[in-house]
Amino acid sequence: MKETPEEVSGLQALLDASIGRSTQHLRNIITAERQLNAEELVQVLTGMCTLNLATVTQGGEPRISAVDGHFLHARWVFTTAGSAAKARHLKVRPAASISYVDGERIGVFSHGQVEFLTPDHADFEEIEGHLVAHYGSSPSSWADDIVYLRLQPAWMVGYAFDKAALQTK
Repeated sequence: MKETPEEVSGLQALLDASIGRSTQHLRNIITAERQLNAEELVQVLTGMCTLNLATVTQGGEPRISAVDGHFLHARWVFTTAGSAAKARHLKVRPAASISYVDGERIGVFSHGQVEFLTPDHADFEEIEGHLVAHYGSSPSSWADDIVYLRLQPAWMVGYAFDKAALQTK
């Protein structure tokens, strides 16, 4: 967990606003007993999470792919090749949706804007250090065109079928 108290507070405000703007159908599924709060999310979203990333083509067609995601400072961070279709989509249309689902154990759903993080970005060094610690090498060393991306969420909800059974990964 790398989140500051301010980031946890901001995440809680986002979660509260998001569930408040959700449909009745979603609120019937993500009941108060199953809704994850910010503290619970940052405790359970550790290490690498396989994310489903949805982007949109130039023609408005949806595309989905999987990426290795890391929840750092209450936001999803991931890398991919700059030549990948998802990277090209996000470069011109940064709106994206991300989900992390582990069976009935947990579901986290996010919508927002993706930003590209370059080595001169203030957060790059910390993110790079986290990824190197996890993978044993820098994603930048895996190919010539690796890009680092982060979702700035505008909407996010977290769900656990059985919160009492929820444990960190």
